[in-house]
Amino acid sequence: MIIHAVFRYPFGMPRERLMIERRNRMYKIHPDFDVFHPVGWEELQEIMDRPVVRTDGLPLPVIIDSYTLLKSGNNWFLKVRGTNGEEGFAPCSDRAEYLYLLLKRFLLLTLGEDARNLESILNKIYVTDINYKIQGLAYWCCISWLESAVLDMLAKAAGCGVTDLLGGRVRNELEMYVASGNRQTTPEEEVDFLQQYVDRTGAKAVKFKLGGRMSRNADSLAGRTEGLLRLARKHFGDSFIIHADGNGSFDAKKGIEIGRIVESVGTYFYEEPCPFDDLWDTKEVADALDVPLAFGEQETSLRRFAWLIENNAAQVIQPDLQYTGGFIQCMKAARMAERAGMAVTPHVSGGFTSYNALLFCSVIPNAGHYHEYKGFGELGDYVNGGLAIKDGRVRIPEGLGLGIDGALLKRPDMETVFELKRQG
Repeated sequence: MIIHAVFRYPFGMPRERLMIERRNRMYKIHPDFDVFHPVGWEELQEIMDRPVVRTDGLPLPVIIDSYTLLKSGNNWFLKVRGTNGEEGFAPCSDRAEYLYLLLKRFLLLTLGEDARNLESILNKIYVTDINYKIQGLAYWCCISWLESAVLDMLAKAAGCGVTDLLGGRVRNELEMYVASGNRQTTPEEEVDFLQQYVDRTGAKAVKFKLGGRMSRNADSLAGRTEGLLRLARKHFGDSFIIHADGNGSFDAKKGIEIGRIVESVGTYFYEEPCPFDDLWDTKEVADALDVPLAFGEQETSLRRFAWLIENNAAQVIQPDLQYTGGFIQCMKAARMAERAGMAVTPHVSGGFTSYNALLFCSVIPNAGHYHEYKGFGELGDYVNGGLAIKDGRVRIPEGLGLGIDGALLKRPDMETVFELKRQG
């Protein structure tokens, strides 16, 4: 790992001593990872300002006429219609249960607008009624649902897939890792769980949890973190890919201490050792270790992604297709990461919306090698060819728009939550 713009070293350690210690360690970065390519703020700003959505295949306006929010059990969907009969829809997450009033506020600002100007519309929402004062994960989840539904409508109107509007595909399948969200299992129980998951899916990589989740250095069970790291490597063998996720469990000192163990067992990457809002501790851990640090799952600010990238404070960037605000925001984060030679492995917040991560990874050249598999529920029944995992791989479906069959919205238990229509 090339160190760039290192502002501080662990606990006052001189730079020369730090570099000697690095040379004396045995961790070898996996060849999947590139070296860091330094990039300045002005160039990153230019990338953030660059448009994402291609609408040259849409010569006529597509005026947003109405929205309908629907639900079936815990599954939520947003449907959009244009004045000339255009239609699109997208899954939302079950967070719509408590965010739908915020979503409604934003949708009202788009009625009567030309959907081809989607990026400008989203900028308008941000500044109207000083909505930026409530920006954060809840805000950007709503924006992501709105954006996905409108992109689906635009792509269908153009007779293409959403991926074509985003620049076109560079791959048609993804290799997946399987993960456990458990923290109350013993190392033996966790390894057994993961082995069963590997057997069912054919995955060649796993991820498990370290620490206690935002726990101020406390482990979930005494000795579990170190015991699990060592047992997992012993059980799966030296060539098997292992990811480890701290979920913000550690401060910089403890994160580095655990990171040394992470390195000693040849972990592929070390995810979010420090709290998600502590970029400085995160950078301190990244500077002290050789294992690539993965970070960004709860980032909602492109400027904070830019800071992470400019300062090489993480080596794997992890935007979430909901939390970060949808395809457009995530594409910009990916472009900045690509300029710096960094891989992008999007965080998957689960549910039907995890499907968008497949489409996103199909269009970015710097998608990481392995991606989290959380399943797709019933959605596999409504996309061409299904979403089965085989030999650790998932095929990325093709089709108009998002590629999801509209029959999904015709299930007998589907109910309307609200409808909005353009006036005049």
